[in-house]
Amino acid sequence: MEASQVILKPVLSEKSYVLSAAGKYTFRVHPDAHRTQVRQAIESLFDVHVVDVRTLSIKSKPKRRGSTRGRTRTWKKAIVQVRSGESIPIFKGLEGAE
Repeated sequence: MEASQVILKPVLSEKSYVLSAAGKYTFRVHPDAHRTQVRQAIESLFDVHVVDVRTLSIKSKPKRRGSTRGRTRTWKKAIVQVRSGESIPIFKGLEGAE
């Protein structure tokens, strides 16, 4: 699997904004990707040194729209910590935006 296939998109939420100030960045990743693949993909795409990778699977939630019932998709999230002093450019404007 290539690096661009492992990292799908960044997760932009209030919690990810707070974590980005501490050097931790949140990404939506391929469901079959493991920690080593995530580490290698982040290091090759953004030219940073990864210190720690935490992965978790987000379970689907039941949703309703009128009488129609359904569920959201399950997906996988990775929280990546980079070496102090380094940052990922796509999160550059988020730090200190409080």
